[in-house]
Amino acid sequence: MRAVLALLLLLAAAHALHRGKAYVREKVCQEYRMLGKENFRTLTIIANSRKYSNGTFEEIGHLVREIVSLADTCCADGADPSCYEAGSTALSVKSCSADSPFPAHPGTAECCAHQGLERKLCLAALRHPPQPLPRYLQPSDKELCQAFREDPREFADRFLYEYASSYSQAPLPVLLSSTRTFLSMVSTCCISPAPATCFLKEKLERKTLSLLTLTSNRICSRFSAYGKDKVSFSYLASLAQKVPSASFEDLLPLAEDAAQVSAQCCDSVAEDCMQSKLLEHTAKVCAALSARDGRFADCCMGKNPMENHFCILAMPPAPAPELPKASEPANKELCGKDGALHATRFLFELARRHPSLPDAVLTKLYDSSGKLRGECCSTKDPSACLDSKRKRMVAELLPFLEKANQLCGQYNKLPFLEFKKRLRENLTQVEPEAGPAQLEQLLEQRVSFASTCCLPEAPPLLCASKVSSELAEACKKESCLLG
Repeated sequence: MRAVLALLLLLAAAHALHRGKAYVREKVCQEYRMLGKENFRTLTIIANSRKYSNGTFEEIGHLVREIVSLADTCCADGADPSCYEAGSTALSVKSCSADSPFPAHPGTAECCAHQGLERKLCLAALRHPPQPLPRYLQPSDKELCQAFREDPREFADRFLYEYASSYSQAPLPVLLSSTRTFLSMVSTCCISPAPATCFLKEKLERKTLSLLTLTSNRICSRFSAYGKDKVSFSYLASLAQKVPSASFEDLLPLAEDAAQVSAQCCDSVAEDCMQSKLLEHTAKVCAALSARDGRFADCCMGKNPMENHFCILAMPPAPAPELPKASEPANKELCGKDGALHATRFLFELARRHPSLPDAVLTKLYDSSGKLRGECCSTKDPSACLDSKRKRMVAELLPFLEKANQLCGQYNKLPFLEFKKRLRENLTQVEPEAGPAQLEQLLEQRVSFASTCCLPEAPPLLCASKVSSELAEACKKESCLLG
């Protein structure tokens, strides 16, 4: 497996073979010979489906055939030393052609303006953003076996593409283990005399790995979008909403630990990094919060630590506690050496008082807080700057916060049809001049936001975009500090 992961590091960029450096050729050829053509091909499908997660099956297929052909030809005994360089150059030229069969990317044209190695390195760095939500839907056992019997190779290729592109942010070792065990399950159970019993047994054995794939994809999607510091805040705010009785000092170490797990394991090729670190983190959360909150105690009672972690992630926010108004940090504190910590503490207090505020809104506040300090703390009169901008921010912020908190609170509490009915009634009252078509548009816009961004697994990039759009609407296209 270590050799497999070393290869995947080289394949992590779809055009890694473009680079043309001798050491890359030697390393790829060493792994190609050791793994064999079929294993090399399988890993190339996973790596490129992961990298070009919005590419089509046919586009990924074209790219895989070119890469495998290049390795097959240029890694053969007695191959001309210039074969690899010439082949990778031809591949980069094909990538830049108007009728390129490879996955499209908006950055391709800029890369193709360069020549030689610079072009190859630029193409190698291109990557699609992750899918907002995994699109892979597992067929029924009967459908799996039917597709497998019709064409085992086509079945495996399409599964690898769909699964790796759907869970493109899961760490490579997790993705490898998950796809390998799934294909093993299908190939075993579809020839079993008792396929139903076989599938049930195999799925139970894969349960922990399936949860790890789903959970690590969510964790690493957030880490990729936010970075370590903002991931730490996001997790802190989530804990504050689930257990508002806990103090800042109780929860900050847990949030920092969660961010450290992401930083250590999302890009790691160590086989058990994510699972072992995640289970260590879950044990810390359970030890710190089980005695404080019965819902955490219930989640932590299970015998499977991975299920316990998933239970905690999926836990809805607690009811809003009765707390006095949070005191804002003084200007001197915000511009001091611990300014970021003071700002984070205030946002923590805001989160625990507004348990239904979605992550995308809270992280927008986190970004705006950093921007505010950055703009004001280096001026000649930081206090005047902060006072002026904070006054504007409060005017913009309060109506939006209340609306978002109420929207997500109702969405998480009510059945969907009842939620939509009440939302329609509310919009009719607050927008009396809106015609039927405009009212329907506003309704669908709010429903789309709630159904996507009020959930624990909300996609960070998509919801950040939705929050920005809502803020622009609230500001009536005027200059907004939070926009």
